[in-house]
Amino acid sequence: MKTLPTQRKQCPARITVVRREDKWMISSVVHEHNHDVSPSKSRLIRGNRKLNMQAKRTLDIKDETGVRIHKSFRSLVCDAGGFENLHFVERDTRNYIGQQRRPLGKEGDIQALLNHFSSMRELNKDFFFEIDVDADNRIINIFWADGRSRAACANFGDIVSFDTTYLTNKYDMPFAPFVGVKHHGQSILLGCGHLCAEDTCTFVWLFQSWLRCRENKAPQGIVTDQCKAMQNAIEIIFPNPLLHKHHFL
Repeated sequence: MKTLPTQRKQCPARITVVRREDKWMISSVVHEHNHDVSPSKSRLIRGNRKLNMQAKRTLDIKDETGVRIHKSFRSLVCDAGGFENLHFVERDTRNYIGQQRRPLGKEGDIQALLNHFSSMRELNKDFFFEIDVDADNRIINIFWADGRSRAACANFGDIVSFDTTYLTNKYDMPFAPFVGVKHHGQSILLGCGHLCAEDTCTFVWLFQSWLRCRENKAPQGIVTDQCKAMQNAIEIIFPNPLLHKHHFL
């Protein structure tokens, strides 16, 4: 295999390995570097860099409000108490923001999802799902609700709790459940989705899908957090002015 040695400083430090008679053997080792070595900075090696969930959430919120990425990164540096306490660099934050609107999964995952939704609809004609695609016909947002959830909307969908949360899925996508409360005070799922981002356009699409699932019967109230993108989407999709005024707690 061809190697790509670093060209920035022409550092001679390396280990050379060869294969002889189906065995790998170390043929040479050079310890000397032509630059200072700092083990404390190993956290910045590409394989060790990682954005934590708090940093991702901060970047999402600031990007949603139009804050430039370099300023968002500076705020993360201040929160951490200095560059030395971060396990990522500014390029990682830029890559993360760029990935937020990339399509869901690989081709095999998409086909498996479509097959599953189709089989669910065959089992129950009341199963509802909608899929949002980009200009290249790739999936970016998903909403679904089974027959039980749709029936619950009619009985327990007047006041709804809605929020997004991150789960440990391999796509690291926000999970968006609509939750109601039954007569006995128990929570019941009224529909849910996976989103590519948490901006106004994405929430508009999700609320439109959920409203069609409810046969265009809007709730009387929505309890959610102080997310400006959610507020904008609610004001666009739901015409009730009282709902606009009292849906935050």
